[in-house]
Amino acid sequence: MFIAETNIRVRYGETDRMGYVYYGNYAEYYEVGRVEALRTLGWNYKEMEDSGILLPVYSFGIRYFKPAYYDDLLTIKTMISERPGTRLPFQYETWNEKGEKLNEGETTLVFISAETKRPCMAPEGFIKALEPFLQG
Repeated sequence: MFIAETNIRVRYGETDRMGYVYYGNYAEYYEVGRVEALRTLGWNYKEMEDSGILLPVYSFGIRYFKPAYYDDLLTIKTMISERPGTRLPFQYETWNEKGEKLNEGETTLVFISAETKRPCMAPEGFIKALEPFLQG
């Protein structure tokens, strides 16, 4: 399994009236984690898009356990546990500095050809970059 960790500090504007991180912000936190995870594999969205491959989100789900608060330092764990084909599933966990799991979620992205606007296979180089983590 491929695992990458990204830290995010909660900004005041990301909280609601109760002082909790507004639930919708976690989709953006997951995106930050996903972008940085791909970067650690030697890939990034801009280069992929410039090469003619788009990666829109197909599905998103999340389960909340505890809230995060203003100024908390969060760790977003981003995981890939299966070889991509035309779809690329990610799993996520959000942890606070106390070591408490705040939520877990998943997204599935689809590789789309910018030219045809149809699903396509993951780039071979991307699959090769993931292979050492998905063995066994």
